Amino acid sequence: MDPLAEALRRGPFHVALRTAIETRGLSLARLRAHLSRLDVRVAESTLSYWQRGLRHPDPQHALGAVRALETVLGLPADSLVVLVGPPQRGRARKPATSYAELVVAGTTTRDLLSELGVHPELVNADLEVRMITERVTLRSDRSQGRVETLNVSRAHAEGIDRYVAVYHGEFGADGSKVRITAGDGCRLGRVRRKDHVVVFELVFDRALAKDEIVVLSFAVDDETGEPCPGYYRLFRASSGPYLLQYELPPDNLPARLVQEVRSNDARPPSLARELYCDRNCVVSAYYPSMEPGLAGIAVEWE
Repeated sequence: MDPLAEALRRGPFHVALRTAIETRGLSLARLRAHLSRLDVRVAESTLSYWQRGLRHPDPQHALGAVRALETVLGLPADSLVVLVGPPQRGRARKPATSYAELVVAGTTTRDLLSELGVHPELVNADLEVRMITERVTLRSDRSQGRVETLNVSRAHAEGIDRYVAVYHGEFGADGSKVRITAGDGCRLGRVRRKDHVVVFELVFDRALAKDEIVVLSFAVDDETGEPCPGYYRLFRASSGPYLLQYELPPDNLPARLVQEVRSNDARPPSLARELYCDRNCVVSAYYPSMEPGLAGIAVEWE
């Protein structure tokens, strides 16, 4: 699917504007100059804020500028205007953080999503995660085995029929050795792999109604055999509670387990709390809510 057509169809406004600017190949300075020739004065900083989602055009005062943007960018009439919407009341949903801002493998993830015809910044945009639970099995050889995921989400639009999931294995691992199994509420759709990254569709049993809750489960079996330094879930938007559990090998327990929260995978943790396993060799980390970033459990074997 054409990324610009998809962005104009689904929004939000800042993603559609940024995609149109990139497609047209204009700098913000040149865009501002074109607007000036139409007697429309918009500061370059304002254009920057609009395309980054830091500010939203005021429907009462900025529709003329938005229509001028449609003209300059060669877009259909009202294609951006309809994304501005009525005056906003209350707290609007924050735009999702991009994969590239959160993980080093973000560019590979973006390419695989594009292969599926999904705009990298619009993936799952109309699904609000209400709760996630995950159970990870660690093997005696220190590798990661099965990851079982239960996802509870709410649809913000009608007609959503799939969830797109991403699995990042260890660097240097062979993604072809990762197996996906769909569980409740979905079936496995298309799968794309590159290096240690796997992107896959979970197609719902039926299209959702607006505000409907969907419960789906799936499992990832990692047969790459790489030593596991920990498991982390990536959150691109605010989320409800997250529960992560490890099943540990009784004959080879890790030396240390640490519950962590990171703003991205290149920065030190903002939360680091030591964990201890129970008599069944299970350790649990609970997060009451999540902001964009990564949450997980780090493993030290020695």
